[in-house]
Amino acid sequence: MKQNNMLAMILAGGRGSRLHELTKKVAKPAVSYGGKYRIIDFPLSNCANSGVDVVGVLTQYESILLNSYVAAGRRWGLDAKDSGVYVLPPREKSDANLDVYRGTADAISQNIDFIDTYSPEYLLILSGDHIYKMNYAKMLSYHKECKADATIAVIEVPMKEASRFGIMNTDNTGRIVEFEEKPEHPKSNLASMGIYIFNWKLLRRMLIADMKNPDSNHDFGKDIIPTLLNDGKNLYAYKYKGYWKDVGTIDSLWEANMDLLDKNNELDLNDKTWKIYTEDVTALPQYIGAEAVIDRAFITQGCVIDGEVKNSVLFTGAKVAKGAKIVDSVLMPGTEVAEGAVVTRALVADGIKIGKNAVVGSADSQNIELVAKRVKGDE
Repeated sequence: MKQNNMLAMILAGGRGSRLHELTKKVAKPAVSYGGKYRIIDFPLSNCANSGVDVVGVLTQYESILLNSYVAAGRRWGLDAKDSGVYVLPPREKSDANLDVYRGTADAISQNIDFIDTYSPEYLLILSGDHIYKMNYAKMLSYHKECKADATIAVIEVPMKEASRFGIMNTDNTGRIVEFEEKPEHPKSNLASMGIYIFNWKLLRRMLIADMKNPDSNHDFGKDIIPTLLNDGKNLYAYKYKGYWKDVGTIDSLWEANMDLLDKNNELDLNDKTWKIYTEDVTALPQYIGAEAVIDRAFITQGCVIDGEVKNSVLFTGAKVAKGAKIVDSVLMPGTEVAEGAVVTRALVADGIKIGKNAVVGSADSQNIELVAKRVKGDE
């Protein structure tokens, strides 16, 4: 069902600094995930599957690869008449004379003219760096049923982790009565997922006022949502049940990939009813050598395995030589592990080569080791 009265804007301009070398030259939403996907594939596929035809992708840091990737709207079936994916870089200068978005709300404010072109009744705002599957059409139906001015998707998190999130406190009807940003003593465990539906005319007025406010952070969490609550507007929490992962750190990106090894994983990338679309990379089928040992692994096309792979995820074109061991690790596209090398509890970046008999990572390490530079081995 087409949602022609709702337009989507994906906030894809985060720096992703906690992913270290992975985002030095690549925007966080363009980082690889799950063997053959990129993180941005998930919100874009959700839009396509939900009948949201027009999507603006707001890019900023290290966005060359992301811009060219997103511009191919046909990947997600968003290239037909009256539909499309549009790259929207910032247009305003910062103090350092760079084009920047000053905050999440400012990113939308700078693109009011683009949104007005389509005259939407509702605006869907999404983060571009989360992994999940969601039907936005169902969220819109809930928004309409509640006669809401804004609806915020929430997910229940363990109470002990609630202080890490923006928390929505609601009454028994689901109406939001209070929003707390990373509260020290949270009153509920309903964490904001960074997914919003706004009535566009109301939000437009608020954004214009916010632009003129010199004391504003120009941010949805810090400014727009608190102002809506103070003005007595109807804000409702839409409870999401299912897989959702914020992959903002090396450990969480590793965990999200390792989750794919669980047979009961709710994400289910093979679900034909909710396909996750991505770039169709030309690659040979995977090759498993006669002496290879495979134990609980997610192996993508183009991989060549002659060694041992245990409890690991291998992306397109990864190679594991004879006598090499990969344990509890994630090998990103084009990784090569030479004979006798051992990789344990590590995330190896795109195209990295690990030399003969080299040892990377440790089963005892508390954190996942990121390998983003070539590791020399025996010559």
